[in-house]
Amino acid sequence: MHPPTSQAPKNKTLAAWLAFIGGQLGLHRLYLFGLGDVWAWAHPIVAALGWWGVERVRLYGQDDHLAWVLIPLLGFTLAGTALTAIYYGLMSTDKWNARYNAGAPGTMAGNTNWLTIGAVVFALLFGTISLMSSIVFSFQRYFEYQVEEARKISQ
Repeated sequence: MHPPTSQAPKNKTLAAWLAFIGGQLGLHRLYLFGLGDVWAWAHPIVAALGWWGVERVRLYGQDDHLAWVLIPLLGFTLAGTALTAIYYGLMSTDKWNARYNAGAPGTMAGNTNWLTIGAVVFALLFGTISLMSSIVFSFQRYFEYQVEEARKISQ
């Protein structure tokens, strides 16, 4: 009889790509922490609310106040998971293995390679776009609403 095998080592490159590509679904957290992770299940809920806001803009136009609140949820979720991908990708091998591969500290799964750097680069690019777009959208809608309310008061 074979001794029970320990948990498979967690690959840093795979975790970074999962955070970047499937972050809004919480795939990176499911990979690292398993099905019992509450935060993994929160990601798709928040992202779905953001996508609902996008759909509301498509249906009702840009004047839908609920969409103004919901759309930034999607953008901040995308930006946050891109930041997570950057964090994972830039983590040192020793720190990665100590945190996620405690049973196998010398494993190669925590090494950085070109695919890891690719995930970091794309996460930096698209995370910045998501964050800045969400901030701009929020501020634009807020100030347009303030101008609209000021016009109502002045008339």
